[in-house]
Amino acid sequence: MKLANMVGERFKDRPSDCVIDSHAFSVRGGYIKYVANGIYSLYPPMKRVTAKIENIIREEMDAADSQEVLFPVALPGSLWEESGRYESVGEELLRFKDRNDTPMVLGMTHEEAAVHMVREWGNTYAKYPFSIYQIQTKFRDETRPRAGLIRVREFTMKDAYSFHTSQEDLEKYYDVMANSYFRIFERAGIPEVISVKSDSGMIGGNVSHEYMLLVDAGEDSIVLCDECGYSANMEAADTTVDNTGCSPAKPIEKVLTPHCKTIEEVCTFLGAKVEESCKAVVYQKNMTDEYVVVFLRGDYEVNETKLTNLLKDKVHAANITPECGLVAGFCGPYKQEAKCEIIYDKSLMGIENLVCGGNEEDYHYTGLNIKRDIGDVEYVDVAKIRTGDICPCCGKKTIRISRGIEVGNIFQLGTKYSKSMGMTYTDIDGSVKTPIMGCYGIGVGRLAASVMEAKHDDYGPIWPITIAPWQVHLCCMRPDKDECKAAADNIYSELQKAGIEVIYDDRNVSAGIMFADADLLGVPVRVTVGPKNLANGQIEISTRDKSVKKLVAVDDAITETINLVNELFETINSSVRPRK
Repeated sequence: MKLANMVGERFKDRPSDCVIDSHAFSVRGGYIKYVANGIYSLYPPMKRVTAKIENIIREEMDAADSQEVLFPVALPGSLWEESGRYESVGEELLRFKDRNDTPMVLGMTHEEAAVHMVREWGNTYAKYPFSIYQIQTKFRDETRPRAGLIRVREFTMKDAYSFHTSQEDLEKYYDVMANSYFRIFERAGIPEVISVKSDSGMIGGNVSHEYMLLVDAGEDSIVLCDECGYSANMEAADTTVDNTGCSPAKPIEKVLTPHCKTIEEVCTFLGAKVEESCKAVVYQKNMTDEYVVVFLRGDYEVNETKLTNLLKDKVHAANITPECGLVAGFCGPYKQEAKCEIIYDKSLMGIENLVCGGNEEDYHYTGLNIKRDIGDVEYVDVAKIRTGDICPCCGKKTIRISRGIEVGNIFQLGTKYSKSMGMTYTDIDGSVKTPIMGCYGIGVGRLAASVMEAKHDDYGPIWPITIAPWQVHLCCMRPDKDECKAAADNIYSELQKAGIEVIYDDRNVSAGIMFADADLLGVPVRVTVGPKNLANGQIEISTRDKSVKKLVAVDDAITETINLVNELFETINSSVRPRK
């Protein structure tokens, strides 16, 4: 392909609305075109990258005995009504009606379509286990799409669904898919991806894992322990607090704390430790507007995902009115008479001398002992884990928090969808049973953008050769000079004959523009044909990551280039783990 003919432009300046580097380079390098909020068209370079990612995914899914299918993008709302998600999923699900006034949805995930496809076919135990997958366009009406292809509304995704007759068989296949996912990421050039325990969210199921690429620009907080290797998404990490060494019990006393509403203000005024304070965070349930008050140690924050899972309802920050009985800024558990659901976090366990709200304007209690003054209460875990906290696995205070981008996820769904949608099979003993399901997803565009976020320098992406838009970028520095143009043309022709993917820049532009464009395209191997080196019978070969830069004889240029391409492939493939 000649660069002069390629659709799309490259730009020198960073767009002002691009927060992270991968988004900026995607725009500057002519990879994506903004269409609407969270919706993009792909120019040839990004289309080539995503096509290669899709090919890797297909090879690994096929090797895991998953069969490729294709579900519709537009689905009847009745399918989602069968599973119960038509009403339970929020505004992220785009609902509409067709010309016949039939409720429809744009598929944001395809569990319902998968069950619909196989529920009649999978009517006997003899057909199990089996797995199907698709690579398809999806639409999720995100409230705040951002970061280019990393968080969008319309996206291409691989989603697979497996069906089993036992939990043991699901777990066995879950392990196979987990291995396949690591292979996909390793083959795509990002072996640093880790698997973390995660919250299942609206997909459901009791066990789920996310695959995280640790980068500073990531939206997710990842909990890690370097001692034992524990890893989890912040939303799913168990929080354990050590309250040994706290102050001894004292009588409870109501004290005046004028104009002190925050924990920090109260503790400073009373000369108390924040670690021995009880903070109140007030919510309302989305479905009923019922008030929920969470009490936790003053230096911790509420993990709203844990809270939502506990309540089985989403929540929002409370609108505290005079009629509700709660006193904003002075809410506490002692003598709390408001009509509300009260939740005690485990971070309060073992503290016998707490500062808490006095349920009266400008008053707090000191010396609160929950067991003595309130009685036996149930403690639950709804707090966010923090750096330096206790690892849930090894018990050491070694937790650290990192940032990451979710590049894939896998779920053990159980019977959530097969049962609600009436899918059954006849077992070997003649009994009728419900199959158990697994679900496995990878966002193709997000993976491409994530690789760009992890693999770049100040000038553009550094694509791994397995997914690079082209393998070789050929630069003819002086196309107006016959000898230079002839040598570059010959290399272009011979590399193509050898099956090498080449983007050829023979435009009559300055070296600065030519090299800037080459950096933005991020092709792993660069071959530069210039009159100065050519006068000495040499051609320059280099790599985008600057690890290789050498002059070779003109007659050896093609062989040397092919060898370097093969070496880069071998470097990536040698780090890919064996299949299970």
